[in-house]
Amino acid sequence: MPATYVIGDIHGALKALQQLLTRLELKNDDQLIFLGDYVNGWSDSVAVITHLMALSQQYSCIFIKGNHDDWCESWLKGTLPPNSTLKNGRIATMASYNELSAEERAQHAAFFAAMKDYYVDDKNRLFIHAGYTVTPGTVPFDHAMYKDRTLWEMALTMDKRVITHPELYPKILQQFHEIYIGHTPTLIYGETMPMKACNVYNLDTGAAYLGRVSAMNPDTGEVWQSDLVMELYPNEKGRNA
Repeated sequence: MPATYVIGDIHGALKALQQLLTRLELKNDDQLIFLGDYVNGWSDSVAVITHLMALSQQYSCIFIKGNHDDWCESWLKGTLPPNSTLKNGRIATMASYNELSAEERAQHAAFFAAMKDYYVDDKNRLFIHAGYTVTPGTVPFDHAMYKDRTLWEMALTMDKRVITHPELYPKILQQFHEIYIGHTPTLIYGETMPMKACNVYNLDTGAAYLGRVSAMNPDTGEVWQSDLVMELYPNEKGRNA
């Protein structure tokens, strides 16, 4: 039977992504759901996007847009918001894009533009980069949600409480069977693996910093990880730069 794999933040770490995909031993009918933040961090942001574009020709792929992808799309189109900084690995991303032709840059911009803000599958599982305060699909998607951490913070706060007081289970979480996010590195909480709080699964395991790129099969709960990204890019600092 075909399998589904959810993949967390990559942040320009092509070597880690390729290693992870090899470990998944993919079949052609498998589905890949990427949770966003493909760029900004390590030096292979352009190569990551090129690789994802190629993957979409072989597998069923869902690409969720993250805040770093939203920034890169805006930069490629020359429409950056005022006071946009060059921190968080963006200089490396810009340098790599400057090596592309105008046609190639346009192809990448179109790929970013086609990304989804969120995805809900036939099992009522939501896949979104960061979070939401209004149920996705009920109102136009607010780009501020690419950076929202309140959903994850609420799930963490309520996780132990709902075990003994199920009536306290947040209604905003009950709208979906399960919710899969990235954006907030689990390393912040001293965890190197994906985390679960209430029905929310966080797959950002700190690839941009001192962690790994992670994948999960949402049907079985099995997890795969790359090696430490900093060991694959020993002469770089990622977003620590």
